[in-house]
Amino acid sequence: MALLLVVGCVGCQSPEPIARPLIARFFLEVRPGEAGLPLTLPVSGVTITVNPKPVIVENDIINAEHAQVDLGPCLLLQFTPAAGRDLYRLAVTQHGQRLVLVLNDAPVGARRLEPAMAAAGVLIFIETPATDLDAQVARLKRTAAAIAAAARATP
Repeated sequence: MALLLVVGCVGCQSPEPIARPLIARFFLEVRPGEAGLPLTLPVSGVTITVNPKPVIVENDIINAEHAQVDLGPCLLLQFTPAAGRDLYRLAVTQHGQRLVLVLNDAPVGARRLEPAMAAAGVLIFIETPATDLDAQVARLKRTAAAIAAAARATP
């Protein structure tokens, strides 16, 4: 009887909710006078007009980390070697333009392109509460791992 009660209680527990994937994409700012898609950052209210096609997509991201720099906590995104090379070339030709980070279709940060940034990844301050950063990093890592596993499984 006691075993039946334990099994019944365990069976009634709901499973721990699984965090939704966090899809990160980077969009490149267009040059003045060019048509594009305006994106507004949530805290600063800065509007940046970008090309509607992302230059870095979720398949290009292999890792995310919480980084602490002199100005405070930020997000470090690391890319595949091919995406790192593409970003380097883009940073050389589009030096000074901004990359806008979009997480699940919501713009959250921007960073000016500079050639040295692609080697180790991109450090970016995001306009979300600092208390959410660790959870966002964990979700980005899980998403990157799931995408990599799916790519390995595809023949």
